[in-house]
Amino acid sequence: MSAADGATLAAEVVERARALGADVAEAVYRDGFHLSAKVRAGSPELVEEAGSRGIGLRVMLGQRVAHTSSSDLTAAGLTRLVEDAVELARLSEPDRFAGPPDAARLADPSRLPDLDLFDPTVDAIPTDHAVDLALRGERAAFDFDGRITNSEGATFARSVGSSVLVTSGGFVGRARGSHVSLVVSPVADEPDGRKRSGYYWDSRRHRDALADAAAIGREAARRTVAKLGATKIESAELPVVFDPDAGRSILGLFASCIVGTALYRKSSYLVDRLGTVVASPLVTLVDDPLLLRGPGSRTFDGEGLATATRTIVAAGTLQSYLLDTYSARKLGLESTASASRGGGGGVGPSTSNFHLAAGTSSRADVLRGVRRGLYVTDMMGYGFHPVTGDFSRGASGFLIVDGELGPPVAEVTISLGLDQILQRIDAVADDLDPRTAIACPTFRVSAMTIAGR
Repeated sequence: MSAADGATLAAEVVERARALGADVAEAVYRDGFHLSAKVRAGSPELVEEAGSRGIGLRVMLGQRVAHTSSSDLTAAGLTRLVEDAVELARLSEPDRFAGPPDAARLADPSRLPDLDLFDPTVDAIPTDHAVDLALRGERAAFDFDGRITNSEGATFARSVGSSVLVTSGGFVGRARGSHVSLVVSPVADEPDGRKRSGYYWDSRRHRDALADAAAIGREAARRTVAKLGATKIESAELPVVFDPDAGRSILGLFASCIVGTALYRKSSYLVDRLGTVVASPLVTLVDDPLLLRGPGSRTFDGEGLATATRTIVAAGTLQSYLLDTYSARKLGLESTASASRGGGGGVGPSTSNFHLAAGTSSRADVLRGVRRGLYVTDMMGYGFHPVTGDFSRGASGFLIVDGELGPPVAEVTISLGLDQILQRIDAVADDLDPRTAIACPTFRVSAMTIAGR
């Protein structure tokens, strides 16, 4: 179905809901196509190709709200979708904070920027080429080092998708995007027969921006063999340097505490913290939905409001939350155009491209400032309490000795309150890579508790 057909279908659903008595109706049509090719030990293991399409509907009768969704786009399926939504709304309890966004803030679709999120060549990547890219990546990992003796596989994936949002408030917005990715996961042998697994990956909007398959495989192998011989270290309080892949987990926890749903439910340690110091002066956190080719970019939010780049933390001070219309009303604030609409029609606030701004130091400089510490490359488990900010997770990486990476470390636990983690950041590197929607450069925390042996 074309974008024009999707818009026509969504508009029809909105009109039907209004005819049945809905005061507000909002429909989102989505379609997508996905190919995934996995190889293992030099042979294709799994190839999947699938397409999907569906429509989600949110209706309001006064301040009664309901939402439904369906992949049945026949006339009978759409009738059932609309009737169910209206009936559910009639049965629901009124919510005094419910209501559509301010019509004056709706985006003008004719003035939205082109963020270059769609590569038309992605959907043309044939299955045999997808398999070949995965094979090339895995083969490069095996060839890199003789200690790579097995593989958990290599997977190449491509996807394209489009969506149309139509609201009874007069908004019609269209979006489309593409993604390509490759991940390689080698396995290396310890001298005692134990196995160490590792991985490396890349993901981009455009196929020409994806790293070379062989380079991804070699980096995956390098990271895997570097883990050989990993041991625990003595328990201590030491400086901790977070690799970008590990550090973005910290940012993700913080992001979960600044969205409106967490705030009005009082399930965030950042309730009533606007204007207060929540991080080091070296920390500036930005939510940028307008990043060119960004993985989380969007020109309008899930309610049709025009998006804008927003500084969440400026030099350590909390400047803004991320809010949709509903959470903004509950908190007595204004929407930040951060609504995200799921395929089922439901709406809630979310990040877009949420990044820790790069510093001016090199990664080597950040390490050089540590006499003895821990460089974290991986974390496991989920030890975080959003109400108190308490944080404790298993970690692995490398000992830092006199400013250089030393022997590999595994099976330790790092802990400190998230508020203190951010306020103890004393160095931020310049190696930000925005290939993920939540991203950060290498950064250093002056001291954390490390539980080892």
